[in-house]
Amino acid sequence: MADAWWKQSVVYQIYPRSFKDSNGDGIGDLNGITEKLDYLKELGIDVIWLSPVYESPNDDNGYDISNYRGIMKEFGTMEDYDRMLSAAHERGIKIVMDLVVNHTSDEHPWFVESRKSEDNPYRDYYIWREGKDGKEPNNWESCFSGPAWEYDKETDMYYLHLFSKKQPDLNWDNPKVRDEVFDMMDWWCKKGIDGFRMDVISMISKVPGLPDGELNEKGYGDFGPYVCNGPHVHEYLQEMNRRVLSKYDLLTVGECSGVTVEEAKKYANNAGTELSMVFQFEHMDLDGGESMKWCDRKINLVELKETLSKWQEELYQKAWNSLYWCNHDQPRIVSRLGNPSEEYREVSAKMLGTCLHMMQGTPYIYQGEELGMTNVPFEKLEDFRDIESIHAYEEFVGKGLIQPEDMMYYLRYKSRDNARTPMQWDDSENAGFTTGNPWIMVNPNYREINAKEQLSREDSVFHYYQKLIRLRKEYPVIVQGRYSLLLPEDERLYVYQRALDGQILLVICNFTDREVSYKVPEELKGREKKVLISNYSRETADDSVALKAYEAVVLLYE
Repeated sequence: MADAWWKQSVVYQIYPRSFKDSNGDGIGDLNGITEKLDYLKELGIDVIWLSPVYESPNDDNGYDISNYRGIMKEFGTMEDYDRMLSAAHERGIKIVMDLVVNHTSDEHPWFVESRKSEDNPYRDYYIWREGKDGKEPNNWESCFSGPAWEYDKETDMYYLHLFSKKQPDLNWDNPKVRDEVFDMMDWWCKKGIDGFRMDVISMISKVPGLPDGELNEKGYGDFGPYVCNGPHVHEYLQEMNRRVLSKYDLLTVGECSGVTVEEAKKYANNAGTELSMVFQFEHMDLDGGESMKWCDRKINLVELKETLSKWQEELYQKAWNSLYWCNHDQPRIVSRLGNPSEEYREVSAKMLGTCLHMMQGTPYIYQGEELGMTNVPFEKLEDFRDIESIHAYEEFVGKGLIQPEDMMYYLRYKSRDNARTPMQWDDSENAGFTTGNPWIMVNPNYREINAKEQLSREDSVFHYYQKLIRLRKEYPVIVQGRYSLLLPEDERLYVYQRALDGQILLVICNFTDREVSYKVPEELKGREKKVLISNYSRETADDSVALKAYEAVVLLYE
């Protein structure tokens, strides 16, 4: 584990539906990904994390799987998949698959059988309960609004779905379920894939009895304490590791809702008995309001530094961090934490990239992040495709909790669809994504923000990310150095050090649109240093640095 390949790697997430359409049907596909592998090779990434491409009715954009060993027809065929895998490997790029096993689709054969009768052999593959007083078995709210239970008249019982009602939760306490899942994982590993990103894996073990949760403003209970990091989750992941993961050389990352630092030390421990690393959400939840996600609160820099530093410091030499600003479930980071204006979009995108990529952990780049893509000016509810956003609008507006115009404003700021609009390849129609009618609107700023333009310009966000990736491979201090935060209470600057074998990396990031002065620590004054990277092409730096708007500078002290 000490020098595992994934510690030196940079991962690039592809959301296949929105990456590149090869056949003009308006939907990205596997052949489109194969077509763009040279672009990713030029960027310098090591690993592709592929969001789900399995057979699915698409209730939740592929996270509702009806056949784990088949490819969604819209994305192509298994032959297309095999060709993409082979072409990636030829270029030295590894492929990590999305593993969605907290739940399946209600159209999966297991569930079709499970709902037929109480004595069906597949009944116990899912979580069925009788109602209470003519209502749901408990008061839990689903992640996509409404109750987390769906009544099924066939057997006069309810099944649990923590997400959409078309995503029934699997019963991991049933050893047959674990056998099926591990067998399927082994099948993919034998195909030659290089790892798994595990969707909501911290939620697979539920507290027995499924108690009511604390009520929220909508009258539903919070399932979190009874589902996240449940009683057998580590036991089940250790079994998964023994039976499948340990037999291959894989990158495994668990999406762990509600994970604490102490829990993460178990999930991603150095002994390698569970996973390589986890995704935690603390830094992404800092702009949540009373209605959690749906607000326009900004992330406070002091709180952000405190949160990220806690993970950097407490996992050091105990477990491994994953580093991310963006993914398919988050809005665009330039619009959220940077400045999407024409004047500052590129420098703030580069600053945010610097701040993240110089930390310890494996960095994840989400498609378009390397171009500084921004949030989307959605005008009406019909522009959205995301089930979470649509249900939230209907519920919050329907119950009079948020005014319609305010909710639309919050959706434009926070909706997952901000990340799901088509990749902006060039300035031709539909941003070069498709010759057909795209499944979701293209961001109208694609004529200014696109890969073709950035590849042609040496000072682009793309080329800056290319350099960040290259530096990680050249300097062990970036991968292994010990992190320490400076100026914890400063509301403008994020400054930290990385130290390894006498080398010190000083990372200085200005999160404002104003000039800010910074003096390097006394113990570093007079030491020989060089500018490793800067988003303003700064070549030298004195002991007192005047940072321009959104400037980032990284100094290496020998």
